[in-house]
Amino acid sequence: MKKETLGYGILIFLTLLMLYFLSKQEVFSLFLLFFTLLLSFFIGYFVSSNRAYRKSKVDETLTHIVREILHELNIPLSTIKANTTLLKRKLEDEKSLKRIERIEDASLRLARLYDELNYGIRKEIEAIEYEKVDIKQLIEERVEIMQLLNRNCFNVNLEPLTLFIDKIGFEKMLDNLLTNAMKYSSKEKNIDIYLDNFVLTIQDYGIGMDEVELLSIYERYFTLNSSKGEGIGLALVKAYCDEANIGIDIFSKKGQGTIINLNLKEIIV
Repeated sequence: MKKETLGYGILIFLTLLMLYFLSKQEVFSLFLLFFTLLLSFFIGYFVSSNRAYRKSKVDETLTHIVREILHELNIPLSTIKANTTLLKRKLEDEKSLKRIERIEDASLRLARLYDELNYGIRKEIEAIEYEKVDIKQLIEERVEIMQLLNRNCFNVNLEPLTLFIDKIGFEKMLDNLLTNAMKYSSKEKNIDIYLDNFVLTIQDYGIGMDEVELLSIYERYFTLNSSKGEGIGLALVKAYCDEANIGIDIFSKKGQGTIINLNLKEIIV
């Protein structure tokens, strides 16, 4: 707003300055110059203030709409989850049970996208609280949730370590990495999680990536298999790590699996 006001003022000031030198009546020109300069600043301030006010009202309206939509989205997600659980208890036909499982998987993906959207919007409109968190306890809780999907087993080898972090953001980042590890590994393959010299490592033994694929992993909508995701997970992970001052390195070999290292040295309490 200040830049726009100054811009209007300078423009009109320079115009009148030119008129002053061209005028024969210097006293009148000086008065005109002074009066118009004040007027130009007033006009600039009024115009820029009006724009700022309108933008503020639009932002306020959009924030309200988004919150309403998020609230409404949560209701059908909860309904789907509750009803699929009830149906699974009553159904015995194998084909029907597989269909229910597909619905459950889809609803879990939607719930994950909902959580990420909700978190991203909250970050924009309110301050995110940082807190002290034990990384061992946090990871064990997330792994326990992941194992409810009845896919891979996890080998967790961690010592207690206190971090000062945005807990919700860290959980979302971690969930993305664990979900990817499961997504691109067969059910028979375990996933290792361990901590060494303040570096958290998540290692899978799945399909892996070649050098060309590794160059594109942080690009939005890049995915190794379009049927397995939207391709935004690692882009969100990288954005969070950059903001939280967490170093991230990814190593992978086609057919052998992927190793993700998270350097936590800068966020240790």
